[in-house]
Amino acid sequence: MKYFSTKVVWITGASSGIGEALTYELANQGARLILSARRKEELERVKGNCPIATQTNIKILPLDLSESATLKLSAEAAVQLFGQVDILINNGGISQRSLAKETLLEVDRKVMEVDYFGTVALTKYLLPHLLLRKAGHIVTISSVMGKIGTPYRSGYAAAKHALHGFFDSLRAELWKESPHLYVTLICPGWIKTNITLHAVTGDGTALNEMDGSTSTGMPAARFARKALHAVARKKNEVYIGGVKEKFAVYLKRFLPGTFASMVRTAKVR
Repeated sequence: MKYFSTKVVWITGASSGIGEALTYELANQGARLILSARRKEELERVKGNCPIATQTNIKILPLDLSESATLKLSAEAAVQLFGQVDILINNGGISQRSLAKETLLEVDRKVMEVDYFGTVALTKYLLPHLLLRKAGHIVTISSVMGKIGTPYRSGYAAAKHALHGFFDSLRAELWKESPHLYVTLICPGWIKTNITLHAVTGDGTALNEMDGSTSTGMPAARFARKALHAVARKKNEVYIGGVKEKFAVYLKRFLPGTFASMVRTAKVR
């Protein structure tokens, strides 16, 4: 896909899962990459798995989305690595698996801090650079949970819903000032990654188990190809996953009462 050739793409959450899959696909398509996550050694592993010929065009920039005060420096450093950033892919985040009544408030705050505030902060700090260039693309990996809510994901769904409110508003604000600065929201359904292993439970500890729906989900490499196709087409919003997840989004939109009745007993673990 020539759209990404030579473009500078900054990916958060690049050390595993969807971010790792996006890295491999973009490297194969000739992009120049900035890989970010907390664990530098895992970022180095991902870089090392890319074709040798592409590795000179891959830079490592560790960051922690839960530390919003540090992200301004991260944005400045990212711009300096290649002299510009063309595409920001906000992919970093954490998931949650626990009943709302059993979830400590500090756990809700942690999920919101990483999934919402960290993403918004990084976007805001990079935005002046994109506006100066009057071009670019901000891509945020949300979730179908950004459109619906199910049991065991109250904090996660809340953070993803918040992302939609922010980025829909940002898109509406930018169109006149910078018509070549695009905003895309990508909503994965069940994707086969380790996300549930690291999901936080009600007391903040890791779940450390793979749920059945995730283990049988769409392969991350396939998701990456579909997601990048949507980015290249400059889609505003796209849902990628199985029929069941996408059906749930449309059911909630057009028959909210029916959805509310069905989701009560849906298998979500």
